[in-house]
Amino acid sequence: MTLTRRSLIATAGAFAATAPLIRPVRAQDKGRVVVVGGGFGGGTVARFLAQAGHDVTLVERDATFSTCPFSNTVLGGIHDMSAITFTMDGLKAAGVKVVQGEAIGAENGQLTLASGDPLPYDRLVLSPGVDLIWGAIPGYDEAASEIMPHAWKAGPQTTLLRSQLEAMEDGGTVIIAAPANPFRCPPGPYERASLIAHYLKAEKPKSKVLILDAKDSFSKRPLFEEAWAALYPGQIEWVPFAEGGNVTAVDPGAMTVTTDFNAYGAAVANIIPPQRAGAIAQSAGVADATGWCPVKPDTFESTLVPGIHVIGDASLAGEMPKSGFSANAQGKVVAQAIDAIFRGEAPAAPKLINTCFSLAAPDYGFTVAGVYDATLTSVEGSGGTSPTGASDEVHAMEADYARAWYATITHQIWG
Repeated sequence: MTLTRRSLIATAGAFAATAPLIRPVRAQDKGRVVVVGGGFGGGTVARFLAQAGHDVTLVERDATFSTCPFSNTVLGGIHDMSAITFTMDGLKAAGVKVVQGEAIGAENGQLTLASGDPLPYDRLVLSPGVDLIWGAIPGYDEAASEIMPHAWKAGPQTTLLRSQLEAMEDGGTVIIAAPANPFRCPPGPYERASLIAHYLKAEKPKSKVLILDAKDSFSKRPLFEEAWAALYPGQIEWVPFAEGGNVTAVDPGAMTVTTDFNAYGAAVANIIPPQRAGAIAQSAGVADATGWCPVKPDTFESTLVPGIHVIGDASLAGEMPKSGFSANAQGKVVAQAIDAIFRGEAPAAPKLINTCFSLAAPDYGFTVAGVYDATLTSVEGSGGTSPTGASDEVHAMEADYARAWYATITHQIWG
């Protein structure tokens, strides 16, 4: 049956709010699971396996987790960092043992931490997110990111970019360099441009946003361009790859961004470099030559190393995009799969869903959604996006959907 956009969004909300149906575990079926990464994927699988009665240890490098979803609202001055930052206390209350530390390797059923402490496991779940590939853009390294922030990992970089926007004089140009696919959150750079323009329109109306893109199209392009024409005419310019948008070098000292055709001066430069799976995925041997992690579609178990499951942005999850919604859905599937494995049962064939909300302004939202079968392939006729030409009332309603999804999903994971 073909789903309408409205029913698909409603279904997506139901999937987000519903826990996996895992039975209480019997003593003989109890397993030890170590999870790396306390975000949308790792936090989900840790919570649901612990609630089922398994022995779950979550390794998270930081004491708190700041979400990339809704971090653009901080850049746009709509929220502050406290609105997108969560502690691990709710997971601890759910029975998860939380270890603050950095995982550096995994071998022979044992995870190694930077402290040298070993953590034995029966099953390991990696949800490490992404690492940025320093040097992929000449001139852009970790030191350069302190001048030209990437802000693609929410936290101090988000705060830095926001402070630069606040300090910028009216009339300045904000450059956003968007990478080629695949990368975390495909619509993210364009939502970011929109919400920065929202701030500039109110506070620095002579300023503009210039998007230099390594692609010739992007997720939800018609919807973003419609929003830009309605909300920010003349304030956002997008330069695609074919027209010289590909960034070939940056000079943080001169605040210049060079492309195949031109060099641009920036008052603020947000450089989003190419990405790959987080470092632990590389050291554990579950990443292939692409830098990402191939997995079995029914269990998200690595095709390279048995006993290790990879979810979220780090995984090569078929046609599923790299999003917080996807990571949460994958975490539920893996929780069910691991529980079944410990019971000696065959994991059920999953069906997954993703819904990606974008805000062009606080009261202007739109959506893309999809359903994926057990091979992680889009179910024919199931996907869709918000229509172009929708009324202001519809866009305001979709912005409310986005906030409701975020409130639901963050409460479900972190409590």
